[in-house]
Amino acid sequence: MVPLIDPFDRPISYLRVSVTDRCDLRCVYCMAEDMTFLPKREVLSLEELDRLCSAFVGLGVRKLRLTGGEPLVRRDVMWLIRRLGRHLDTGALDELTLTTNATQLNKHAADLHAAGVRRINVSLDTLDPQKFQDITRWGKLDQVKAGLAAAQRAGLAIKINLVALRGVNDDEFDDMIAWCGSNGFDLTIIEVMPMGDIGGETRVDQYMPLSLVRAKIARRWTLADIDYQTGGPARYTRIRETGGRLGFITPLTHNFCESCNRVRLTCTGTLFMCLGQDDAADLRAPLRASEDDQHLVAAIREAVTRKPKGHDFIIDRRQSRPAVARHMSTTGG
Repeated sequence: MVPLIDPFDRPISYLRVSVTDRCDLRCVYCMAEDMTFLPKREVLSLEELDRLCSAFVGLGVRKLRLTGGEPLVRRDVMWLIRRLGRHLDTGALDELTLTTNATQLNKHAADLHAAGVRRINVSLDTLDPQKFQDITRWGKLDQVKAGLAAAQRAGLAIKINLVALRGVNDDEFDDMIAWCGSNGFDLTIIEVMPMGDIGGETRVDQYMPLSLVRAKIARRWTLADIDYQTGGPARYTRIRETGGRLGFITPLTHNFCESCNRVRLTCTGTLFMCLGQDDAADLRAPLRASEDDQHLVAAIREAVTRKPKGHDFIIDRRQSRPAVARHMSTTGG
């Protein structure tokens, strides 16, 4: 079958799938405290998600990342993960992975490895228990650390994702690098993204350009750029003192659009061709219209022809509204 190629000759080989918009935390840069979640009737069944993901695999997608919300709070999500693992067995898929807050890893880590998952990303922005509770609004750091320990025991490679928040965790970069190095974790630092209303906080107050972050880190650590790639947007360095990898994701100060190979599927069957644009395609209708995938595949191909060259993210003190109205938890990480 002819693979998916966007209008700028970029092959689409990476699908990020939000299996739920729900989460057991309420991180201040991601959600409002009083979130209104989707009615269950609007959310695709696990069987529908399997069929959709499998259609993308048939069109040349080589990497699937399950996201949320928090993917592991979705009831019976391990059924879906085991089903998708069959594409690893056939060689049609190179990697099946997920992004998680680690609160449910203590329960699921061993099953994830058994299903073929070998690497996970864990969102963790601080090592201070009180600050963690403040950032997540009610999370418990001990629960996350127990989940990380379970993932290590299961043989999962772990990358920590840290969102740089001015005045919140900008004094912890050195501690996080040392902690990740001692535990064998890679670390990626991410600029806050202007998506969704988050209540009283504003992205302008939170925003910290990673050029400043890197300069701050370089005062203590020796950084050497490397060409390591995971298929995502991070640019990596090697930290000489720990031997670990440190990635930077910079959607604002240095966007990563020129090599974008990704599209994002929501738990309602909406396909976003770009994280920072509102244009989207409804895949739920053709999915449910027929048990044959002909119309679904045609809808996917048409959507990819509308993939833009880049996003419109901007942090602007003159604008009180976010650059993109939907929350990251709706789009899928």
